[in-house]
Amino acid sequence: MIRRVAILAAGTALAMGAPAAAQDHSMHGMPMPKAPAKPKPAAPQQEAKPDPDKPADGGPTDHGGMDHGTMPAMQAAGTALEAGDAPAPAPPTDHYADRFFPAAEMERSRKVSMREMGGRPLGSVLFNLAEFQPRSGGSAYRWEGEGWFGGDVNRLTVKSEGEGLVRGGIESAEVQLLYSRAVDPYFNLQAGVRHDFRPGPARTYATLGFEGLAPYMFEVEGAVFLSTRGELLGRLGGYYDQRITQRLILQPRAEFNLSAQDMPAQRIGSGLTSAELGLRLRYEIARRFAPYVGLSWEAKAGRTAAYARADGEKPSALGLVAGVRFWF
Repeated sequence: MIRRVAILAAGTALAMGAPAAAQDHSMHGMPMPKAPAKPKPAAPQQEAKPDPDKPADGGPTDHGGMDHGTMPAMQAAGTALEAGDAPAPAPPTDHYADRFFPAAEMERSRKVSMREMGGRPLGSVLFNLAEFQPRSGGSAYRWEGEGWFGGDVNRLTVKSEGEGLVRGGIESAEVQLLYSRAVDPYFNLQAGVRHDFRPGPARTYATLGFEGLAPYMFEVEGAVFLSTRGELLGRLGGYYDQRITQRLILQPRAEFNLSAQDMPAQRIGSGLTSAELGLRLRYEIARRFAPYVGLSWEAKAGRTAAYARADGEKPSALGLVAGVRFWF
């Protein structure tokens, strides 16, 4: 027994000490890959010799001998297309419905539709000032308003303004009858006549003016007046509605009157004749009716002020005003 164990141990030791190349791997059945072949060295490239006829600095190639006229034309495409100058097609001048229905009936139908959709004549009356002015020498009143009738472009406009003393009658009054035409969405050009009833002898003037909404929501107006006697007057004014709340509005306003000559009968001198600055705070009880209070400063200038002093009047005055602004 001891002998068999010794022989088995000796055989095991001999098997472990044999080299790996002597071991039999035929039982595995696994093909082994071949070692890759070494790449062959590339043949050395020969350096190109420079052409003695060409410049050594590599300058631009001369294309003078090339005939571009014989080359096929390249078709323009995309952004390579040249800008055209052909006129746009004319818009159609007829109405499509006229092709199927009588033209006269469709014309009447279009006019009715325009009137029903807002194209009919409208009208409005606005008194921006209708106020009472308490004064130490006698309380006064003043008005300024206008009314118009027409459409969005063409209108007939009537303007009136004046002032007077409560116990002394009207001191100045004028009425203007004007044709008003919209020249853009914000301004109207106006032309017509103006007639002054007071002061002095009555005067009639040819009138040319404008009114509209300037940038930043300023309402402005201006006009020149040429009388039947060749007297030239001018006026420029404006105001701004500063909305404090939805119904409380502060309105600063200014107006300047000018004359190109002396008019002693009307107590008007040349140059700047008068100016008015005011500040009024109104509350809109309704959008169409708004009472207000404020301050108004009026001053006469130049020879007009001299006429006022000669008549025993003060050339300037500052006073409280209270009135109502309304429209319908």
